[in-house]
Amino acid sequence: MSNETNLSVAEEQAFQLSQAAIGLDQAKAARSNLSGLAVALERNLEVWVALKTIVSSSDCLLPDAVKENLRRLAEFVADRTLQGVDNIADTTIDALININLQISEGLLEGAKK
Repeated sequence: MSNETNLSVAEEQAFQLSQAAIGLDQAKAARSNLSGLAVALERNLEVWVALKTIVSSSDCLLPDAVKENLRRLAEFVADRTLQGVDNIADTTIDALININLQISEGLLEGAKK
């Protein structure tokens, strides 16, 4: 899952979120390929499960409010993903993409401090 450079956990998660967003966007563009969309949604869910696991860890240094917000977003992503590939609206996919990009940006900003 890691790329070859030495990234912080926040940078790695930001990278994974942005990659998942790209995958979702590409799958949405080729929506007629439901298996591609299913793979992109599953990959996105995996990234969010990993992020939720990290923020739930006792050694996570993020403020409690931030950790709680990320846990809630992970639950939102899971709920929407589990609607199924046949039932997920383009607007929901767009929301997932935007969430990924915003959280990725926030993680990178936090990593700079």
